[in-house]
Amino acid sequence: MRILMVEDDQALAEVLVRGLQKAGDVVDWVSRGQQAWTALHTSTEHFDLLVLDLGLPDGDGLSLLRKLRNEGNTMPTLILTARDALEDRVSGLDAGADDYLVKPFELAELQARLRALGRRQRGKSSEEWRLGPLRLDPGQLRAWLSDADLQLNRREFMLLRALAERSGQVITRSRLEEQLYGWGEEVESNTLEVHIHHLRKKLGKDAIRTVRGVGYRLELAE
Repeated sequence: MRILMVEDDQALAEVLVRGLQKAGDVVDWVSRGQQAWTALHTSTEHFDLLVLDLGLPDGDGLSLLRKLRNEGNTMPTLILTARDALEDRVSGLDAGADDYLVKPFELAELQARLRALGRRQRGKSSEEWRLGPLRLDPGQLRAWLSDADLQLNRREFMLLRALAERSGQVITRSRLEEQLYGWGEEVESNTLEVHIHHLRKKLGKDAIRTVRGVGYRLELAE
């Protein structure tokens, strides 16, 4: 998943970004509400989830959330804040948040809550999910084909998950790169093709089709 994190505590943000990236997510971090607004309205990237602090240097995160909801933005949002009073939690949920986590917290709990939001967005009821002979476990970054462990590295798993979530549909090269790399990460011109090549060796050469000039499509035989 690609996550936009709005958090003004740099030390905390750096820890969270590292932890979430290790778990297979792409995380872009900003420290101000206006930066988040700009990223959501002018960036070419598609974000799957928003992690939002409330006490920001340029305003209250709730105001940002209300503005997003008022314009019809339904992106799943988790509020991450030190405000632990009941009225604060109620206000956050009433403003449109999908979940509310109070600082301090354990990284594992944040990861679990974000995975739950991702499942809800995809209409999945469990963490592990299947697509024909393919089985994926995002929590462990593992995948199996007909019960054979595919032995994927982190980026291979991220790429396979992105393809599997839209199986049978063509996904553009740029959209796939968004699922693999965050802001500031250098992407070499043939990197995506290298990952695709490795996945084909593990899934079968016909499992991922190239649609020339457009992108790639996952086609797994039942």
